[in-house]
Amino acid sequence: MDRPPDYSSGGAPATGRALTVLGLETSCDETAAAVVRRQADGAVQVLSSIVLSQTDEHAAFGGVVPEIAARSHVEAIEGVARAAMVDAGLEFAALDGVAATAGPGLVGGVMVGLSFGKAVALARGLPLVAVNHLEGHALSARLGAQVDYPFLLLLVSGGHCQLLEVRGVGDMTRLGTTIDDAAGEAFDKIAKALGLGYPGGPALEALAETGDGDRFELPRALLGRQGCDFSFSGLKTAAARLAAACPTHQDRADLAAAVQAAIARQLAERSARAMAAYAERHEPGRFVVAGGVAANRLVRARLQDTARAHGFSFTAPPLAYCTDNAAMIALAGAERLARGMVSGLDAAARPRWPLDEAMALSSPVHKAGRKGAKA
Repeated sequence: MDRPPDYSSGGAPATGRALTVLGLETSCDETAAAVVRRQADGAVQVLSSIVLSQTDEHAAFGGVVPEIAARSHVEAIEGVARAAMVDAGLEFAALDGVAATAGPGLVGGVMVGLSFGKAVALARGLPLVAVNHLEGHALSARLGAQVDYPFLLLLVSGGHCQLLEVRGVGDMTRLGTTIDDAAGEAFDKIAKALGLGYPGGPALEALAETGDGDRFELPRALLGRQGCDFSFSGLKTAAARLAAACPTHQDRADLAAAVQAAIARQLAERSARAMAAYAERHEPGRFVVAGGVAANRLVRARLQDTARAHGFSFTAPPLAYCTDNAAMIALAGAERLARGMVSGLDAAARPRWPLDEAMALSSPVHKAGRKGAKA
């Protein structure tokens, strides 16, 4: 975990100049490496970004198998990292640091990328930065635009769904989170019930294009509950039952459209509540949406309309950086390195790692002994 800078994994970083960082991402089923240069003024340049997907290896199982994912990361990580360096046109001697995802995620996969990052840092005498995967997503919009702090963030992906006030690197407050399933998980599980392939989210979005979203009535979660928390388990269960009674392609398309609209509506409603709460303390500013579900066109459009209605500007990462990638990890590493925030070679892989640890401890969303949201 982060500590006062002792640079035990390499030489001291020089702040006030450009920093070039190799990023490694292995938290789920993508083996990814990227090289990012952060200029002294904070401008960001992606020199390379390689993502090797394992979709074909997991498709037969309808989801990610952790043991297969970890084994595939072991086989691929060195080649992917070298390809990123070649694409960037750099030798390892040109790096100022190495950043690797240290969690949250499938811990077997996380260990692969983190261990490889430690090896590079030790062999090359470079600082190591153990990065929170969610912080990578939080900063990913800066890969395509100048995004100043503070801002309101909706982080919405396959494993995570939360609203946060982001004041800076490592300085975030959780405003709301899912109490059960994430939006991306709901997309994937409902897609599986509809007989669509893996990954399910893009397949469901494609099917929904020809559907009538008003045909099916789906439950709306937490209507009587104040705050900004999410819930998608009821929607997932109801849609799965309806899917069993959808014999035709048009039936399935109509249900897909209804599911997509219901998820977009809940994300927009909770984001609107967060914007109202944020505006009580600050001037309406920037609303950032990040994570794989941010690539969904209907979701993005609904959130953009919501931001405009509440006086917020809207920013989302380029589509290539919505899903898991190493450019966002390299950027988070460079931001931390510029502030002297480095990690020791004893940094541990963490299956769970909330961005707002104080809130996670004081107001957990699940009770001890029960499986809850990944963050």
